[in-house]
Amino acid sequence: MQILIQLALSLVGGLLMSRLAKKLNLPAVTAYLITGLLLGPYCIGALHLPDLGFSSTAEVASLDIVSQVALGFIAFTIGNEFRLEQLKHMGKQAITVGILQAVITTALVDAALVALHFINPALISISSAITLGAIAAATAPAATLMVVRQYKADGPLTKLLLLVVAIDDAVGLVLFSASFGVAVALESGSISLLTVLVEPLVEIALSLGLGAAAGWLLFRVEKYFFSRSKRLSISIGFVLLTVGLSMMEFEVAGIHCGFSLLLVCMMTGTVFCNICDFSEELMARVDGWTAPLFVLFFVLSGAELNLKILSNPVVLLVGLVYIVFRSLGKYSGAYFSCAVTKCSDKIKKHLGITLLPQAGVALGMALTAQQLADGEVVRSVVLFSVLVYELVGPALTKRSLIAAGEIQMEGKTNARQQNAPKAPMGRL
Repeated sequence: MQILIQLALSLVGGLLMSRLAKKLNLPAVTAYLITGLLLGPYCIGALHLPDLGFSSTAEVASLDIVSQVALGFIAFTIGNEFRLEQLKHMGKQAITVGILQAVITTALVDAALVALHFINPALISISSAITLGAIAAATAPAATLMVVRQYKADGPLTKLLLLVVAIDDAVGLVLFSASFGVAVALESGSISLLTVLVEPLVEIALSLGLGAAAGWLLFRVEKYFFSRSKRLSISIGFVLLTVGLSMMEFEVAGIHCGFSLLLVCMMTGTVFCNICDFSEELMARVDGWTAPLFVLFFVLSGAELNLKILSNPVVLLVGLVYIVFRSLGKYSGAYFSCAVTKCSDKIKKHLGITLLPQAGVALGMALTAQQLADGEVVRSVVLFSVLVYELVGPALTKRSLIAAGEIQMEGKTNARQQNAPKAPMGRL
């Protein structure tokens, strides 16, 4: 009963808050996150009223399966953007931009935090500094996708953005694994090439392989059904299957093997959309089914945001340096890489701002980083940055897409109607 009431309050409360957000010209994502904060253990939940809000972080964590499933569908939807005809035009640009902006961001944050260490070693260790630099490369696909979907954004910037966000997960995984391996080596005095190089590459290869197999199998199974509702049910079932399989971990010859949920589900969507001739129509139906699931995902994400970290001056100082230099890295990295690949001036100017949101992937990396001597500082800084980026990032993404002319300002007709495609399509 308690779980059902909490889910109901989260869904209805988030949707009601989105009406207020619309009047303030804010994206619905921001409204959902604020709703989560209000229902969380530091606001309404702190009153400990029966079944009203979340009284502890453990209650929010108990619903983590909802967030995992939502991330799976988000990744599956983004994978739908990797169509061969689009990759022929933007694939080289997306890969170059995705790698360069992540590396530049990591380098800038590393330099700033290492300098902070030499100024005052008590604030942060070198191992934690380089780990935070790698975490800075990660970008949250969920908030970006929700803004794009809400306003039916479309154009060169939007298309490149969705591709870069997807590539960013693989790049971030490699950077974090390498940096964390070096950080552990600095603390222990020995370095493991297995941890630094082999395991992240194995994880990426396994994730892409599992996703490709799931995408092909999904297409084969879908061919046995002709009813739209049954095809929709099969698609939902396969996404749930890939989310479940991506949680597996095992060891082979001393190598720790695991999967990236986002990469697995992205690859499933990519393979399926490129070999299935009815994938666009089916994806449109999946988008409609997942709408309430995404609302719950962001409300629960807001409820997880820890407001206690705001009372720690060390976290605030290190977090401020992290946020400033990560933002600078994302903007300058995107601008430079777009210039290298000869993107338009609009894309060069606005892409970096749309890459600022940060959430789930970074938090997962921060949990791993807690193994360091002052790993709690790393986790707290990332929590602080997520609090800032998740509340501010969606609004900045919206403004950038408007400035680039890919979201029309609302007037007599709303942005959804103005940007709607002329023919029904499943793509964003």
